[in-house]
Amino acid sequence: MSPKHHQKHHAKRHHERHHEHATIIQQFREQLVQEDLLHEEDSIGIDDHTLLRFLRARHFNLKQSKLMWKNCQDWRSNVEGVGIDELYRRIDPWDYPEREHVFNCWPLWFHKKGRPLNIHFFGGINMPELYKHISPERHWQTVLVNCESLTREVLPATAHSLGKPVDGTFVIVDLKGFSLSQFWQMKNLARQSFQVSQDYFPETMAQLAIVNAPSSFTTIWSFIKPWLAKETQQKVDILGTDYQKVLLDLIDAENLPESLGGKCTCPEAGGCDKSNAGPWNEGRKERREQWLRGEGEPHLGADLLQTPRQSPSASQSTVVVEVEMEMTVEMEVEVEVEAEVSNQIDAEETKSQITTITSTSDSLAESSSSESTPAPATPPIDELQDRFEHTSLHEHIHDNSEHHPLTLTQEASIREVVEKHPDTRKVDCDSQTSEQ
Repeated sequence: MSPKHHQKHHAKRHHERHHEHATIIQQFREQLVQEDLLHEEDSIGIDDHTLLRFLRARHFNLKQSKLMWKNCQDWRSNVEGVGIDELYRRIDPWDYPEREHVFNCWPLWFHKKGRPLNIHFFGGINMPELYKHISPERHWQTVLVNCESLTREVLPATAHSLGKPVDGTFVIVDLKGFSLSQFWQMKNLARQSFQVSQDYFPETMAQLAIVNAPSSFTTIWSFIKPWLAKETQQKVDILGTDYQKVLLDLIDAENLPESLGGKCTCPEAGGCDKSNAGPWNEGRKERREQWLRGEGEPHLGADLLQTPRQSPSASQSTVVVEVEMEMTVEMEVEVEVEAEVSNQIDAEETKSQITTITSTSDSLAESSSSESTPAPATPPIDELQDRFEHTSLHEHIHDNSEHHPLTLTQEASIREVVEKHPDTRKVDCDSQTSEQ
């Protein structure tokens, strides 16, 4: 099937899913209302996009999505003994007395237009110094309101500026200068942050790129990986120092900070890290003051994604879902088509390699039966199996070594051949035994 036919096929499939999702969203909304889990005044947001995030996080299983929603609502009402709304009133995530000290010891910020960037510089983490200026308890509260700012301000404002929903941030974690000792300092806090994000702010991270990963990151990743859901792990790209091209393929140079290979410097704010540049900052001071007076929500975009005081009808749900799904259909189609074409090429190359390996093994088997001198062992199958049993594409750290992991398609092809031709393995084993 040609790439053009693939595109038509996948586009048709995605359009069919649009209507299915719209129906499920409406069912989800009705069940939440019936069970008193959804109210017009809820700050979590009752727009279709918010409901869709919870459904996606639980693979559109209504029962599991409903449980996740209930747990989230309970957490939002009781966190830190006051609830997230009151905490957000008490602490402005971008303007509180200890903000400069926190930033200097744990640099992180949102940035720019398009899909918002969430940039973390782990090399600057210094927890002992941080706790000289802020208590661990209050620092944790600033982490919570920073999480809340993403769904309450950053994503809605970005959606408003683009005129369409935005399904999450692009997180960039820069590990330049990051050491194991720094990881031990922040390990527990990082684990708690991941847990909060996954449980109470689901599907808000579209992609995570870890750049400047040092050799010690293999140890660090072995700790971090179990904290992440499988779906989150699939969004992670671990890169070494040669990461600029990868980022620039995904982010406009004008929106990527110069320190990460882009062209943005935000000179008017003293640098990108200090600017917090993005549409969420436009008129923010006035919006927050209005919200504190009880005059609305402190974000833009409520009119686009429906305000918490509106309950969309089924037809409105269909429109919202279709707008959102249309955003991703072209990208998903292109990725799937490219992947299938690439897989076809990989499969052909792998079949060629396997044919060569199998032919060599057959020849060795014949020669071992006709000659008194045992044939030398043929290691390719063993080596290849060892590689695909111990290498994962998402775990592989790109560095300057000459080792290249097999693609998933090659792994599957080799495994299939080995299972279908057990004699190939037997020849290797017999040859090694006879040599001994």
